[in-house]
Amino acid sequence: MSADIILETEDLTKEFAGFVAVNGVGLKVERGTIHALIGPNGAGKTTCFNLLTKFLSPTRGRIMFKGRDITALPPAEVAQLGLVRSFQISAVFPHMSVLENVRIALQRKRGGSFDFWRSARSLDEFNARAMTLIADVGLASFAHWMAVELPYGRKRALEIATTLALDPEMLLLDEPTAGMAHEDIDRISALIKTVAADRTVLMVEHNLSVVENLCDRITVLTRGRVLAEGNYQTVSNNAEVREAYMGVGHA
Repeated sequence: MSADIILETEDLTKEFAGFVAVNGVGLKVERGTIHALIGPNGAGKTTCFNLLTKFLSPTRGRIMFKGRDITALPPAEVAQLGLVRSFQISAVFPHMSVLENVRIALQRKRGGSFDFWRSARSLDEFNARAMTLIADVGLASFAHWMAVELPYGRKRALEIATTLALDPEMLLLDEPTAGMAHEDIDRISALIKTVAADRTVLMVEHNLSVVENLCDRITVLTRGRVLAEGNYQTVSNNAEVREAYMGVGHA
């Protein structure tokens, strides 16, 4: 495994009762890049994400992260190694404030102890770091809002903040701009670019304009297989890709 490759899969395959959802996928993600996984509905993108973050076990194949075989590791250990999936496993509690949510995520990084039996005042040590993270994702003026009160795009920003509290080396973002208005898409795209300045990002994304503007490399899946890989120009000029995916237009 090259020192420049932070995440790699070999023959990654997942079968469900005879249906092959992911079929022999070989993926290489370079350190410090934003890498997109795209494809039509049913292409196997979400299953692939679930395999990488160990919420599913592969039927066969191998997953390497930072040169280490993580195929048999449980999700918590993979997260502790620095590979964290955002949005679906974020520590967002709707009836707690933005500050409280990020503070809890900072506690989570400490391991099994959440210090719930200690005085709330003893948790103030996390406030400075939490406020820095909140400011980093553009939520400084929302710090004392309840999470449930946040507009949709701002809630996604909070989810990124709680993920960053774990200090991940690599982020997996599952459709980060899904369901967003144009203004929120621009804000979250800018946030992802900032976050990726000193991290690696692998993202599933349907909005092709976001992919074009953000991503260094793109892997196209169809029917569980890798159809094409390269930069946006390369994959968008591929006739098979246009037939399988690009022809549906920008999301």
